[in-house]
Amino acid sequence: MILPFFKYQGTGNDFVMIDDRNETFPADDQALIERLCNRRFGIGADGLILLRNDPDYDFRMIYFNADGAEGSMCGNGGRCIVRFAHDLGVFDRATRFIAVDGEHEATVTEADVSLRMSDIAGVGKQGTHVFLNTGSPHAILFTDDIESTDVVADGRAIRYSESFSPGGTNVNFVQQTDKSALYVRTYERGVEDETYSCGTGVTAAALAAYQHLGVAEPVAIRTIGGNLQVSFKPQIDGTFTDVYLIGPAQRVFAGTIVI
Repeated sequence: MILPFFKYQGTGNDFVMIDDRNETFPADDQALIERLCNRRFGIGADGLILLRNDPDYDFRMIYFNADGAEGSMCGNGGRCIVRFAHDLGVFDRATRFIAVDGEHEATVTEADVSLRMSDIAGVGKQGTHVFLNTGSPHAILFTDDIESTDVVADGRAIRYSESFSPGGTNVNFVQQTDKSALYVRTYERGVEDETYSCGTGVTAAALAAYQHLGVAEPVAIRTIGGNLQVSFKPQIDGTFTDVYLIGPAQRVFAGTIVI
């Protein structure tokens, strides 16, 4: 079988994109997906995303981690599939789609994709860590020296700790750099490494920093792969509504591979 694919990236978080509106991709083949995401023996990516039809939305997003397992919501992946759907002519400027965590809305400009995330129940704690779920689970650790942080070793220890057993968590190291700016580095479960950027992670970091550090909204986010912005409306009951993840998403290349 010859498989056409596309490669997209959002602030260095990269994905194999498959136009699967005819539903011919073997989505139950975890080993195949893992191989396609492998950076030495496959195409190479932090994850693989299927774009499928949905009777009630412009499209459906199905996301797989680099280990081949179907994953929870991916914010940068969400922005990339919006750009992908726009490039395919699925919609013009604004779209509404469905993902594993529910409905999302997004708009596209030449420079950026603005993705509405799910409303957030609040910022809490799990074990000794600040914790919240922004479509995916995230532990937040504040630091004054993010450059010297061993993101992989420290992140892996928390990701597999008893506090987050059995599913584990993503781990974000966050440094405030200005009154409304953060630098965020993320260890991602499923990738099992530091990624250049994590959309649900920077969203979690912005909300946690708003509550714990008094960071002003909207929050400018620096990641290894580039810059993002998170805007939101905090509510009196501690919840957050109108949460938007904003930043670039671009096609890298297209090709075919024999599977």
